[in-house]
Amino acid sequence: MQDIQGIANFLDDFMGGLQLIAYAMAVGTMLWALVVLRIPRGQDTPVAAAAIAVRLMKIGAYSLAVTQLIEIAMKGVVIATTLGEFDFAAYAGTVQFIAGAVRIVLAAALGWFAGRLQQNPLDGGRWLPVYALTVPLIIGGAWLVHAVGRFENREALMLLTVLHQLAAAVWFAGVAQLVALWRMRSQDPLLETLWPQAIRRFSALGIATVAVLVVSGGILTWEYVGSWDGLAGTGYGSLVITKLSLLAVVLVMAWYNKRSGENWFSGQDKVSITAITPHVVESEAFVLISILFIAATLSSQPPAADISNLTATVSEVAHMLAPKIPSFHSPSHAELMAGEVGRIAIVDKVPSVAGAEWSDFNHNSAGLFLTVMGLMALTSYAGLGRWGRYWPLGFVGLGIFLFFRSDAETWPLGPIGFWESTFGNGEVLQHRMATFLVLGLGMMEMKARVHEDRHPRLPYLFPMLCAFGGILLLTHAHSEFELKTEYLIQVTHTTMGLFAVLMATGRWLELHLKPPASNLVGALSMLCMVAIGLCLLFYKEPLY
Repeated sequence: MQDIQGIANFLDDFMGGLQLIAYAMAVGTMLWALVVLRIPRGQDTPVAAAAIAVRLMKIGAYSLAVTQLIEIAMKGVVIATTLGEFDFAAYAGTVQFIAGAVRIVLAAALGWFAGRLQQNPLDGGRWLPVYALTVPLIIGGAWLVHAVGRFENREALMLLTVLHQLAAAVWFAGVAQLVALWRMRSQDPLLETLWPQAIRRFSALGIATVAVLVVSGGILTWEYVGSWDGLAGTGYGSLVITKLSLLAVVLVMAWYNKRSGENWFSGQDKVSITAITPHVVESEAFVLISILFIAATLSSQPPAADISNLTATVSEVAHMLAPKIPSFHSPSHAELMAGEVGRIAIVDKVPSVAGAEWSDFNHNSAGLFLTVMGLMALTSYAGLGRWGRYWPLGFVGLGIFLFFRSDAETWPLGPIGFWESTFGNGEVLQHRMATFLVLGLGMMEMKARVHEDRHPRLPYLFPMLCAFGGILLLTHAHSEFELKTEYLIQVTHTTMGLFAVLMATGRWLELHLKPPASNLVGALSMLCMVAIGLCLLFYKEPLY
């Protein structure tokens, strides 16, 4: 049982993000159907559009039930492995278990009724049980959030969190429906006719959801963060800043889409709505998914207001991010392992000098790889030579380097076996996933950029895997360390995760737009890679 604690911890956190996505698809579709498709009063609603909406709702509902079930099971595993015993009766009596079980039943029932609705998606009568199930599904979520464990302002915070989640769900569901609508347009000419109308109608709904998000999010941030120091000096605060940064990016995209719809309606621009807007909507989906994963990670972090005695100072945070001379000196593996014995034996698990130097060498060397790759890529955008196209080869070298150096106590250098370490430690598991992700990125992107006979969809794998890597960094945790030092490491990973998501978004747009816009967003994407490289190049183990 102990061996699977690592993967249980990781799945528990990862399921949170998937759950929010599934929740959005299941619940947010309700307002999409009412406001954008205008079911059942809409006389001109294409049946195909309603069928798409119902199908996504059904997938979301069943996915919500499954992810909630996995999360309950993983929490049980975590409790059992932590305590060394498991009292199911006591666990089944907790608020989290009961609220989770209710959500599973409601979500499964919603999925079943959505399946029946697929037979006639414009039948207003068949929508009634869907609406009836959606309401308790929304309200029941109040017992699955941070606020339920608070002693002060408990009910108000639960209500605000539910409103915040609902607004985010409506926004993401609308964007997902737009993506599906655009991709399915070839199956029905009426879908292509509906597209500009859907953009315009959803913009109005989007403004309302943004207003609710900003107001509720502002109050929740003030309650859970509590101070400027909490915002700058805790893991919770840094995730809030990252979330706000991505929110600013996605608001710019939403503003462009809104303007595109208005210009189409007024007759000023009939081209952008089909040439550019669909791809901006797809990029918006990328960023919103990242925001939902950040929101899920926030729920597993202690609120900044609760750990004011563990808050890092601004100077400590600045020290982590400030430029410094990289270290390319590494202790031997024997020196590292000798220090590890002492680290494990003492309180707080403070790393040895050799351990800190080993970590600095790893991070700084990886930073050198990425910085050089990013600069090489920029030369190709500047037209300084075709050799710059070969920059993805650096990913292959980086992947091999990480495989040997990331976790020195595990195979092939250390005594802990490959499978034992992979599934027994969540951090090692994430390192292994990142390593194979980097290798895959290098080989696929090399072929996509250099080989002319590549598969037409191959170039799209890079931004998708890059976004996945960014999400892994945003959900990355160093649970073996105490909270303050954990944060000082996490702040660098969170910053890199933010740039990885932006890099993926830029590359996605580059593949769809035409010059000069494609070259501009492509170069910005590579600048994000340089920024990630500099974060690693200047990395230094935090002060203890």
